[in-house]
Amino acid sequence: MAINNVRPLAFSDPFIEATLVENARDFTVESGVTINLDDQPMQIGGSVPSVIPPWKSTTLRNARIKAAKRVAVLRVRNETNLGGIVFGKWDWFGNRFAKFPRTTPLYISAYDEIGDVQFDPFVFANQRTQQADVRRYGIRLNLWWSPTGTDCYIHNEHPFIEIHTQIHGVGRIQKFHERNDATMYEQISLSPGYTHDPFAHIGADGAPSYPWHRYYSDSDCIWLAIEFHPKT
Repeated sequence: MAINNVRPLAFSDPFIEATLVENARDFTVESGVTINLDDQPMQIGGSVPSVIPPWKSTTLRNARIKAAKRVAVLRVRNETNLGGIVFGKWDWFGNRFAKFPRTTPLYISAYDEIGDVQFDPFVFANQRTQQADVRRYGIRLNLWWSPTGTDCYIHNEHPFIEIHTQIHGVGRIQKFHERNDATMYEQISLSPGYTHDPFAHIGADGAPSYPWHRYYSDSDCIWLAIEFHPKT
């Protein structure tokens, strides 16, 4: 593959610039949330070099990626009338998920399949430290948008492993013992540039299971979903 192979992601639009960079070498990021989308560290150059671990992210400005296998860079182009993002190639989520509450303003972008990766899901989910069961996964990306104060629906249905990166605004991932607000037992705060750790539990057959959980937006929010779909 060519060095610094760059293409726009499927959900890049007039409101948000989203770029995939593969085989990055001395690649300059002018500005944006930068996500390491590989199981190898991303090296950031500078007078004191730094490392972004696999599947983690940071916010860069006039920075140089010394080396990385695959990264995404996302930035909001203009915050004025940002809610107009949903009038582009986005769906209200209820169009894709029939039982979604009709009054919930949660919107989803187009998907982008960016390639495959191999890892041990038990290591990825922090259930053990030594690799013993390496499997192949296809990586799929999409963005989400919701306005301030959106309860994005308590659910636990996911046939894939996923993590999220906050792109704009501030939100929370909340976990529950039951499908009930009163049973919340953990909360993860998300601000721009942060990617949370996996919280799926991997079963003996490699399938993930999730606690009841939801995203809650404390402000107008855009976040990136990074999904890992098993491949045979």
